[in-house]
Amino acid sequence: MAEPVSRVAATYVRLLYDYLQAQDIDAERLLGAPPPPDQHFVPLPEWQAMLTRVQAMEGRPALGLRIAAGIGPRHFGVVGYAALACATLADALMRLERYHVSVYDVNPAVVRHVAEGISIEWGVSRGRPGALVDETAIASLVQLARDMTGRYWPVAEVSFVNPRPDDVRPYEDFFGGLVRFGEPMTRVLISQDVLALPLRKSDPALLALMDQQAEQLLARVAAVPAEVDAWRRTLVVLIREGRPSLVDLARAHHLSARSLQRRLAECGLGFQRLLDGTRQHLAEAYLREPGLELAEIALLLGFSEQSAFTRAFRQWTGLAPAQWRKQARGAAGTDARTGTARGPLA
Repeated sequence: MAEPVSRVAATYVRLLYDYLQAQDIDAERLLGAPPPPDQHFVPLPEWQAMLTRVQAMEGRPALGLRIAAGIGPRHFGVVGYAALACATLADALMRLERYHVSVYDVNPAVVRHVAEGISIEWGVSRGRPGALVDETAIASLVQLARDMTGRYWPVAEVSFVNPRPDDVRPYEDFFGGLVRFGEPMTRVLISQDVLALPLRKSDPALLALMDQQAEQLLARVAAVPAEVDAWRRTLVVLIREGRPSLVDLARAHHLSARSLQRRLAECGLGFQRLLDGTRQHLAEAYLREPGLELAEIALLLGFSEQSAFTRAFRQWTGLAPAQWRKQARGAAGTDARTGTARGPLA
């Protein structure tokens, strides 16, 4: 079996272009054209070469720390926006690391609860990508987490597998805590008090990627009783937050789970059928978006793995998501040639 190819998200690579643009440097002249909108990943060797080129141009250490200063949810794609739907930093970090392979697919991450807080660890099972790659990734994760809370906070401890640089002060200043080098694994330790911080709510537009699609979808599906429509709209939010359960839906409508089950039955529905139907409609809308990968769609629908989403979608439609997407694109092309208009769920 071939070894998996390490890669990083194209949205994450654009962070380097943003960094150069902020300094009035022609990024395309230095690095070539940025990844096009329909490109989801960039092979790790290409990313390493880009960072090395910028490092050579600047001739200064700690490049990754400077690049990370401009990080935002958009650079983590839908994973970044999904993290913003969480209530606390602890929840957001768990979600970011659960789906980190859709952004940074190099070495697997392991999240462990320890006495001091949460320890996020990366081994070297798939190699050592080098100091530039590692430092940019860790600094970006920390800076994004700080940005989501709207405040600076120190990291309890950071460890890198790479050799100690000549000057460690920039790293200690950036992370605000103990920074080790030459360790067996890369590790970030975040303390309990920081994990309890709420996420900022000052920019609701950051959730528009999911909310707009959901609203357009729900406005186009077949008419249903107002009560069912209200449940379905709440489910869209719960799916986005990763807790689409009967208990959570009932609680949101100030009902007991048993009462909700009874009222669903009166409408000729069961909870699972309501959930599956809502997920199917959302999946079909997301599959019509060429900029979303299947792994990202699985995340948006609350599935823990892409394989679970594929199995569910096949049960709903009889097709794998990739097959359905291909057919939908073909149908859209036919309609465009004939002048026939199609809605997103037609």
